[in-house]
Amino acid sequence: MFRTMMNGKIHRATVTEANLNYVGSITIDEDILDAVGILPNEKVAIVNNNNGARLETYTIAGERGSGVVCLNGAAARLVQPGDIVIIISYVMIAEESVRTHKPKVALMNENNEIIEMISYEPEATIY
Repeated sequence: MFRTMMNGKIHRATVTEANLNYVGSITIDEDILDAVGILPNEKVAIVNNNNGARLETYTIAGERGSGVVCLNGAAARLVQPGDIVIIISYVMIAEESVRTHKPKVALMNENNEIIEMISYEPEATIY
């Protein structure tokens, strides 16, 4: 049996552009993609923290060091520059490996700079 597990996550990135007239996808600074192990053309899920929109698309490598996070094509209708998004990739893992799998998570600041890398999901604080 295989399970679908989170493999890489870019947490709280700021959308820098929304380009309706470009062929669909999400352009992400290649340095950020490398940090979380997401490849160009890889399928990702995107969650918009500002409006709750969720979508799937594929990645395009953007200029290194640019901080670009640009939703292209129809996805541009679901975001505005300045929106905060979470970008997640998943991987199929054999049952015997799921407990030892360590996803890569990049915590971002408002300039799309990585402020911390973690290889686990912190437990939620319950209030």
